[in-house]
Amino acid sequence: QVQLVESGGGLVQPGGSLRLSCAASGFDLGYYAIGWFRQAPGKEREGVLCKGRSRPSTYYADSVKGRFTISRDNAKNTVYLQMNSLKPEDTAVYYCAARWAYCSGRGTDFGSWGQGTQVTVSS
Repeated sequence: QVQLVESGGGLVQPGGSLRLSCAASGFDLGYYAIGWFRQAPGKEREGVLCKGRSRPSTYYADSVKGRFTISRDNAKNTVYLQMNSLKPEDTAVYYCAARWAYCSGRGTDFGSWGQGTQVTVSS
């Protein structure tokens, strides 16, 4: 059974950091592209960034460039989203999603999704 499970969300003050994890089971993450998406209240889901198979990261949200990075640990079958210098506008539910090999900024291109983890940036 293909499954993605996010963890690491929470409440953080502006300027703080969080690291989200996306653990995969039922398939080898190394062959897949993993995208991180987010959805803020009242807004549409947006692509944040993605890490393809053996490819550099692709950013889909200009607002996170220089602050967010994505990394993979294929041995643990896990992808991480490191979020630094967090801002209140980063508040959202964050989702990881998987698709074969190549990145896409469109959520509809991803077939497997995690349940989401809430990130709240507030003082």
